[in-house]
Amino acid sequence: MNPTSLDGIGETAVGVAALRALENARQDRLFVDPYAERFVEAVAGDGYWEKAPSGWAGFAELLAGQVAVRTRYLDEALLRAAAEGCGQVVLLASGMDARAYRLDWPAGTRVYEIDFAEVLAFKAGVLKGVEPRCEHVEVPADLRTDWPGALREAGFSPERPTAWLAEGMLYALPPEAADVLLDRVSRLSAPGSVLAADHAPDNPVLRESRAALSPDLVDLWLGGPRQGLGDWLRGRGWAAEVRDVNEVAAEYSRPAPPAFDPARDGSGPGWLFTARLAG
Repeated sequence: MNPTSLDGIGETAVGVAALRALENARQDRLFVDPYAERFVEAVAGDGYWEKAPSGWAGFAELLAGQVAVRTRYLDEALLRAAAEGCGQVVLLASGMDARAYRLDWPAGTRVYEIDFAEVLAFKAGVLKGVEPRCEHVEVPADLRTDWPGALREAGFSPERPTAWLAEGMLYALPPEAADVLLDRVSRLSAPGSVLAADHAPDNPVLRESRAALSPDLVDLWLGGPRQGLGDWLRGRGWAAEVRDVNEVAAEYSRPAPPAFDPARDGSGPGWLFTARLAG
């Protein structure tokens, strides 16, 4: 396959796809994602693992476990929400997320993917010929602009319960932007809606690894919510179950991801959560 390129956040999304591809290759994988490797190959061409930047191995060692655990956790949360009545699912900044194609969605589930037009076009090109396993709607939009309007125009109904996914993004938002995102999601959500997400405050281990991979990644962590996740969500009507990623990893028979292992100097906490909007 001839390599192509994506800029900015698109390349970050491909990096996450590479970590998912590593997990998919394991015999004891926590999830099945046969499409992750296609995305990486489409960007880097054949032999992409051998051409990876010098800091890639260390970065993967730190975060591959966290990406594997969070992917499994969020897969389960979304499928559970869909089975319990959330007939529409919104993937915010979906990147190289292939959930519309790889998960067994209940009949009639409609999955909306929001991301930049070029990211959605790239993904559609890589997955050409693959049928989604749901009603699949692409919503080209920038989350810094009027994405709620674009979502409504694509057929989204705020009157129906919705399962929302905010994966790998809260930490990349400044506190004000995180508040705006949750306010918008809350206004668009009917009672019974579910929000599934992860959050990881920055720590020295992560910063050192990002610097070794690329100077452009050093300032990727912008803080996210000012408050603890439970308080942040409760303040807008959401009842949340907030889990330490290490506890969830243990339930999946995996060790603590190194970047969040309390036994490692410079590490910090990592969180996974599912929240439901009260009636």
